[in-house]
Amino acid sequence: MYRLEIACSDTWPGLQNEAMQAISAVMPHLKVGRRRSTGCTYIGAYSKHWPCLFPQHGPGMKHTRKIELAGWQRGIVDEFTEEFVRGLIHSDGCRALNRVNRPTAEGDRWYEYPRYFFTNASDDIRELFTGALDRLGVEWRQSSPRNISVAKRGAVERLDGFVGPKF
Repeated sequence: MYRLEIACSDTWPGLQNEAMQAISAVMPHLKVGRRRSTGCTYIGAYSKHWPCLFPQHGPGMKHTRKIELAGWQRGIVDEFTEEFVRGLIHSDGCRALNRVNRPTAEGDRWYEYPRYFFTNASDDIRELFTGALDRLGVEWRQSSPRNISVAKRGAVERLDGFVGPKF
């Protein structure tokens, strides 16, 4: 028997509810429970079928092993690309204000603009994320070895249209 557990920050109780709903939608016969820990709540359920739904599962840290979608998973991601990106940002990303100071002859000029970040140690997961952004026509750049940044106004507006705030 395997247990799928999704660690959700207590800061975002709405995401905990969405995780419970997602597990129930995929496996409606399972009892989905919450397990509290310091600063987070684990949402999970037991099933012998989790490895069938997540063939990427395996021993060790995910960034040290190959993470590749099975054909049927690729079909789902292709059909629900916006939802896939939303889930990745809500799990390993954020929307933040970038504050910039530019010195000018008249004095410092401050301005700010929104941007999205996605951070993951796995090259494969970052490639899944950026591939999805490419299919959606969202411009991005790799701002550091583990970080993807979406900062251009049109790209941020496009993500704002379907990602929505964490809640």
